Amino acid sequence: MLATFLIGLREGLEAALVVGILAAYLARLGRRDVLPRLWIGVAAAIVLSLMIGAVLTFGAYTLTFEAQEIIGGTLSLVAVGMVTWMIFWMQRASRTMKRTLEGEVDRALASGALWGLVLIGFISVAREGIETTLLLWSMVQSFGDAPLALLGALLGLLTAAALGWLIARGAVRLNLRIFFAWTGGFLVIVAAGVLAYAIHDLQEAGVFPGPFTTAAPLDALTGAVAVGWGAFPFGWAFDVTSAIAPGSALAAILQATVGFMPQMSWLQVIAWVLYVGIVGTVFFRNMRRPASVSKTAVSQTSPAPTSATAPAPEHAHTPQQGAS
Repeated sequence: MLATFLIGLREGLEAALVVGILAAYLARLGRRDVLPRLWIGVAAAIVLSLMIGAVLTFGAYTLTFEAQEIIGGTLSLVAVGMVTWMIFWMQRASRTMKRTLEGEVDRALASGALWGLVLIGFISVAREGIETTLLLWSMVQSFGDAPLALLGALLGLLTAAALGWLIARGAVRLNLRIFFAWTGGFLVIVAAGVLAYAIHDLQEAGVFPGPFTTAAPLDALTGAVAVGWGAFPFGWAFDVTSAIAPGSALAAILQATVGFMPQMSWLQVIAWVLYVGIVGTVFFRNMRRPASVSKTAVSQTSPAPTSATAPAPEHAHTPQQGAS
């Protein structure tokens, strides 16, 4: 529940802030009459995300085991790619999101194509919704406890909706830069775990060589798949199932937070280490760079901002202005 709650909270808050910016800007322009079109786009994006989740969940039952593993592993890879892209997109676009969204609204209103607002609302939420659906589906497949995982995601989304509404009303001030920095770092670890599980699925299906294929080295004494350095690169890197039962609460917590499984192949470990090392390094390097650039720009062009608004990206306080 913890992992899926945080994912639902982060992704839901991103969508809530975008919708808040759009709704506040339309209200400021005095065009509340077109707000229903925005809500139509938002609702359509939510329905699409739910339909994708339903197809992934129920459609797999008619497939063979190998086909299920191939589809599951491939979609997990897609989820990792989308999460990685969104992490860096939020870092890059957060400071200009307000101007970009308002520009899209202005163009839709000026052209008279008011149904363009439906498309704006749809794209703004569908991007987060599809990413969340794929990520949650991949995590549910690896956890094996769908009800609790989905409950955590639902609570996270509801909390995000409540926070987004309170921020728009000016009732809550949240340091979004710190929030997205911490949750972004958490998503890097989660995505690494999903990547490791995708490798596991594809190894089970025989797409990648590993412990489930003839490429696996065998222990000379037991005849089982070898474990440790002697099993590199297609055997088990480690096997601690005797100490941490695969179905235990500890195993579930470790897998949900850091992507650890009691038994992991060398390809899984290598993929996890490379992803965290490369993506994590770039993420934290970029996180420090915008802060220094922002401070320089502010000192040269405007008076120092107040402590209440300085830490947050531009879209963090825009809904407050619209509400006032």
